[in-house]
Amino acid sequence: MKKAIYPGSFDPVTNGHLDIIERAARLFDVLVIGVLNNQSKTPLFTANERVTMLQEVTKHISNIEIYAFDGLLIDFCREQNAQVIVRGLRAVTDFEYELQLSQTNRVVDPDVDTVFFTTNLKYSYLSSSIVKEIAMYNGEIDAFVDPKVAQLIRQKMKENRS
Repeated sequence: MKKAIYPGSFDPVTNGHLDIIERAARLFDVLVIGVLNNQSKTPLFTANERVTMLQEVTKHISNIEIYAFDGLLIDFCREQNAQVIVRGLRAVTDFEYELQLSQTNRVVDPDVDTVFFTTNLKYSYLSSSIVKEIAMYNGEIDAFVDPKVAQLIRQKMKENRS
């Protein structure tokens, strides 16, 4: 059984993320979405909120598991018995960074490979940071995220302003 991990902060999950998730889920028996709980950042949503958000927007995909993790990605791969890391590439700048990470992971654990998915052109500019910035100024975000996610973002932004 081929098991892959698609790691990320998913703060929030965007349509670009969902595109990669749907495509990767077709290629692997199990796709684990690893929600990084990065202690050095201050996310908009907690790791548990992001897991719940992802569960909601991916419930139409049967071979997905979603977990929060912290620490090294390669350790999470070992815990999950995953042989592949899935990463999305939007631009050349992503490639340089992702190549460095994948080569480092390969040295740490030669049994784990990285597979790169090029982002659908209609999402090539999209990032969670852009979505959050637009939402912070009450801009329209429905074209960038699932409607349920948009609602959660608006609610969180409203709470943060209070």
